[in-house]
Amino acid sequence: MKKLVLFAAAALMAASVNAQTVTESKTFDNFYIGINGGVASKTTGVNGWANNLNPNAGLRIGRYFTPVFGLAVEGNAYFSNKPFKSSGTAVRYLNTQLLGTVNLSNWFGGYKGTPRLFEVTALYGLGWGHSFCNANKGIRQNRMTSKAALDFAWNLGANKAWQIYIEPSISWAFNNHRGAAEMDASDDQPEYNLNFSQVQLNAGVIYKFKNSNGTHNFTIAQLRDQAEIDGLNAQINSLRSDLNGKDAELAAKDRQIADLQKALDECNAKPKYVKPATATNLQPTVLFRQGKSVIDPAQYAPIELIATYMKHNPSAKVEIKGYASPEGSAELNQKLSEARAQVVKNALIKKYKIAANRLSAKGCGATDKLFEQVEFNRVATFNDTTK
Repeated sequence: MKKLVLFAAAALMAASVNAQTVTESKTFDNFYIGINGGVASKTTGVNGWANNLNPNAGLRIGRYFTPVFGLAVEGNAYFSNKPFKSSGTAVRYLNTQLLGTVNLSNWFGGYKGTPRLFEVTALYGLGWGHSFCNANKGIRQNRMTSKAALDFAWNLGANKAWQIYIEPSISWAFNNHRGAAEMDASDDQPEYNLNFSQVQLNAGVIYKFKNSNGTHNFTIAQLRDQAEIDGLNAQINSLRSDLNGKDAELAAKDRQIADLQKALDECNAKPKYVKPATATNLQPTVLFRQGKSVIDPAQYAPIELIATYMKHNPSAKVEIKGYASPEGSAELNQKLSEARAQVVKNALIKKYKIAANRLSAKGCGATDKLFEQVEFNRVATFNDTTK
């Protein structure tokens, strides 16, 4: 019995190593159920095994822990070929066993992620049997049993959820040769004796339940080595660094937008007007960019106000004075102021159809006295010269 325990421990250790090659198996994964049936006969005896065949049928429920190792519970009922003659019942014998299973094809050939079409599996286990024969014949009605078998199996279907197999096996009945009155201490030890065994040939069908991974079988884990993991971490850190850089760039852009918006608001703000010496100055003014004498689209609004004023006052005459801010040379600023006055005059004539003889243009050079804000002195102003 100690040898059996050591064999089971070694199998579990091997199963633990093999399990590392597949995905984790949840508690209720890789279960199956099946039925089988066939014929059995005594291995030895005066009648010969072929002349004493008895039918049997069984149920097997099991679980694969890895693609190689598993456990199954199997119960078989053995029927007499001469019902009721010797035992008084159609069932001669019941046998229930716990079987360890080893898929030899996957053990030696490796598991490729899906079952093969054809596989060979070895089975071995211990169990308990009950005989319906008369105990007076010196045969115990309850005794320990053992079974060894080979399954030649075919996996069928698109998902390979179904399996059919042919199974030759041999089963032993321990301590079968003595009656209850003849028991001694040696009867407690298992004894593999061919004279108290039977050979069996069964065929069966198994259905493998669907697993949590969506298949009916094991799937291979996508294992990664440390170098690959380090490479992925480096990529993640690089992306994080890029993201932080993008955040900084966006923050700088936001500040730039805020500064531009502030400057735009200042440009659109109504300038604080300083009343010039002359009393005939009209309120609208046309602002120009630094060093430019081109009218911005937004600056046509004050020109249109002057045009409207002159149309409502047909006798009015207007003098247009151009100015420049103090930056630059006096000669350049004088020319710039003249160009600004002239471009506004041209706009009134061409765009708003004001008679040229009602308009005059004059360049007044540079000044910083017209408006408090220096940049607002880059303007053209209007004076009504009629009065």
